[in-house]
Amino acid sequence: MKHEILEAGKPKRRSVNLSLDTGIVAAAREAGLNLSQISEDAIRRATKVEQERRWREQNRPAVDAWSRWYEQNGHPLERYKAW
Repeated sequence: MKHEILEAGKPKRRSVNLSLDTGIVAAAREAGLNLSQISEDAIRRATKVEQERRWREQNRPAVDAWSRWYEQNGHPLERYKAW
């Protein structure tokens, strides 16, 4: 399932509440950092990492089966190598 968080283009915006350490907020504001953009980027990266982890977990049986097949049979186009 693809969500707008990872899609190209300009996604719809939604206001949310986050609880952040006051010292971090003050330092970020003093540095002129955009907390919304930084938070969104971090959530986007964390979401991608988790989606990839889940994909690997869900597809591990198939990947393992293909790996075993290659170990037993070799690469199917091996005889066509030009070396």
